[in-house]
Amino acid sequence: MLTVIGQSLVNGLIQGAVIALPALGLTLIFSVLGFINFSVAAQMTVGAYAGWMVNSHLHWPFAATLPVAFLVAGAVGVLTDRLALAPVRARSGGQTSLMVAVVSIALNLAIESALRFSFGNDLESYDVPVTRDFRFAGLLFGPQELLNFGVALVAAAVLATFFTRTRLGKAMRAVADNADLARLKGIVPNRLANLATFIAMGLAGLGGALLVVTTSVDPSVGSRLVLVVFAASVLGGLTSLPGAVLGALLVGVASELSLLVISPVYESATAFLAILLVLLLRPNGLFAGVSAVRR
Repeated sequence: MLTVIGQSLVNGLIQGAVIALPALGLTLIFSVLGFINFSVAAQMTVGAYAGWMVNSHLHWPFAATLPVAFLVAGAVGVLTDRLALAPVRARSGGQTSLMVAVVSIALNLAIESALRFSFGNDLESYDVPVTRDFRFAGLLFGPQELLNFGVALVAAAVLATFFTRTRLGKAMRAVADNADLARLKGIVPNRLANLATFIAMGLAGLGGALLVVTTSVDPSVGSRLVLVVFAASVLGGLTSLPGAVLGALLVGVASELSLLVISPVYESATAFLAILLVLLLRPNGLFAGVSAVRR
């Protein structure tokens, strides 16, 4: 029994590390721009398809497809933000954030429909070599899963370095902390919108590619996973990048452990329950005090 629990913990941590990437994107958008962009789900799918295309049609190795997934999803995210979301954000009013969130849901459906029109509903798979799991300390580890885990850690470390070491990163932290004070310091929040969107949606696309490499790609893959991503971000407090990572790890482990007692059909209920409990008991999130975006 201990071995089974240990295996679930390992699987949950690996899954949670990958979920952390789109959760970081969602948190970054909310911290810098002040709204929840639900089109992160579609950008996960965009990244998954971008990686699949260069992998299956150009025969690039999987590792080489990851920058493509990041860049394409980031570019599509900026383009769609400029076309659909920026005009709504430019309006002043008490309901602006809510309207932007609603429009982002419509945008998510539009992108998903465009992908469905372009690629159809067939399941597509990455062309990656089949590798044998290896055993360590009685636990099984898959080489592909370990690669995904390593990529997720590197991406999170690069993002943390960007926010703590670069001028643009520090400017984003200032805007997230106090937009009005940032303006007095000469920082124009709107000029950071494109960069924040590009990074956030690029992370979502990268996470989407990692999440589907061992399964399959279809136009609804992002929509099926967005609840888990949102749960991770809510657990982290919606404004904390470290909190988003911790929340994703917690959701990943909880989901895997739940499979020991419930059917996989009800696995998504874990994310629902996590959101419900956090909003009821600690609306600011479990890790809201830990932040690399806010000072």
